[in-house]
Amino acid sequence: MKTILILGANGGTAKILIQRLLNETDDKLILFLRHASRLAQYQDNGRVTVIDGDVLDQDRLRQAMQKADIVYSNVGGADLAAQTQSILKAMAAENKQRLIFISALGANYEVKGNFESWNEQAIAAYLPGFRESDQLIQDSGINYTEIRPAWLTDENEIDYETTHRGEDFKGTEVSRKSVADLAFKLISNPDIDQRASVGVNKPNTNGDKPRWIE
Repeated sequence: MKTILILGANGGTAKILIQRLLNETDDKLILFLRHASRLAQYQDNGRVTVIDGDVLDQDRLRQAMQKADIVYSNVGGADLAAQTQSILKAMAAENKQRLIFISALGANYEVKGNFESWNEQAIAAYLPGFRESDQLIQDSGINYTEIRPAWLTDENEIDYETTHRGEDFKGTEVSRKSVADLAFKLISNPDIDQRASVGVNKPNTNGDKPRWIE
C-alpha cells in the first residue's frame, strides 16, 4: 500500500485516475486542489484526505507531502514553471523522490511538420511553461516521469502508444482515460520509465491538427 499525493486533483485526467486507484488498489490518496469542496464526495472516504491549497504555498504543500510515497502533478496554467519550481522545492525539503508529472506535447520540441506549426500557435501561451518545467525537472535530480499527452479528448477508450525523449511525437490526440491508464501503470510500477519523458498519443491519428478542429 502506497500513499499518493495528487496535485491539481480536480483535473479531468486526475479524477479518472483517482477512481481507478480507489477501485483497483488499496493505496491511500491525498487530494490537493484549490477549492476542496469540488471533491466533497471523498470527504468521508477513509482512504482519502482532501486538502484545500495552492501549490505555490510552500508551507501548505510541504505539509500535504509529508506522508506521500509518490507525487502526481496534474497542475497547469501559464504560470506552470513557477508551480513546478514550488513542487520541486517542497519535494527536496521533504526528501521525496518519485514524481509523475503531466506536461504536454511540444515540451521537448518533439512535434514535427505542419502539426508542429499549428500546435506552436495554438498553445503559444503555455509552451514556455511546459518547456521550462521540463528543464527544471531534468535538472532537479529527482526520479521523475514526465507524461506529454497529445490533444486530450473525453472518448471512453483506452487506446494509446508512447514515444520517448529524442523521438518524434506521433499522432494528434489521445483520451484522458488513456493518459490516466499510463499514470496508473506508473504508480503501480514506479520502477518503470524512471527519469524519462514519455509522449502519449492515440495510434493512427496523424494530421496537421486534431480532427475536430476546422
